[in-house]
Amino acid sequence: MNKKLLSVAVATALTAGFTAAPAQAEIEISGNVALTSDYRFRGISQSDEEPAVQGGFDVAFEPGFYIGTWGSSVDFDSGAYGTLELDYYAGWAGNIGDSDFGIDVGYMYYDYPGDDSEVEGDYQEIYGSVSWRDLSIGLAYSDDYYAETDEFWYISGDYSFTLLEDLTIGLHVGYNMLEEDGGFLASDEDAYTDYSVSVTYAWAGVDFSVAWVGTDLNEEDYNDELTDDAAVFTISKSM
Repeated sequence: MNKKLLSVAVATALTAGFTAAPAQAEIEISGNVALTSDYRFRGISQSDEEPAVQGGFDVAFEPGFYIGTWGSSVDFDSGAYGTLELDYYAGWAGNIGDSDFGIDVGYMYYDYPGDDSEVEGDYQEIYGSVSWRDLSIGLAYSDDYYAETDEFWYISGDYSFTLLEDLTIGLHVGYNMLEEDGGFLASDEDAYTDYSVSVTYAWAGVDFSVAWVGTDLNEEDYNDELTDDAAVFTISKSM
C-alpha cells in the first residue's frame, strides 16, 4: 500500500473505535513492515528497480488525530541523496457524522539522511483527501518539491473492492503537476500521470500483493528506465 494510504486506513479505523467510547481517552500504537521488489513512488522507482525494506509506526488518539513515521531503503543510482528515506507526518482523519464520507488532512516531511547533493532532496507537503466507502480522492501540495524543483501539485484517485474472501483489487491513478517546466524531468514536460492495478491476498495476518505500476513518461522525459511499467511484488505485515 501507498505509505499515506496505510496511515489513513489505520487512523480512520482507530477513529471509529474512539467514537464508540467517547468518555475514555485512548491512544493506540500500530506498526507495519514490508519487503517489496521495487519501491515505486508516484510511478517512479526510488530503489533503482531493486528490492527495498520498509516499515513504520503510527500513534492515533482521540478524536481522530494521528502522528507517525515511515521509512524505506532507497537507491538513486548516484548515491547523492543517501540510502534511506524517512517520512514524518501528522494529521486528522474521521467520518462526517454517521455517514460513509470521510476526510483526512495532514502534513508530511520527506527526509533523506546522508543527502550531500548540491540541491536538497528533502521537501514537505500538505495533503488532504475525501472518501466515500472504498473510493477516495486526494490532493497534495509542496511549495518546493524534490530536488528544489519549485511548486508541485498531486491529484489522485483510489478505489478498492473485495473480489473474493481475503482477495482485494486496488486501482490507482495520479496526476503530477510541476510548476517549473521540466522540474526533475529531463525534458521540458511539466506534468505526467502515474497508475497502478494491484491484487492483494491476506493470509495468516500477512498481505501478499502484486501490482502493475507505470507512468506515461518515456526515456526522453526522465532519461532512464525507472518509469517503465513493471510488476511489483510486496509482502507486508501490520501490527
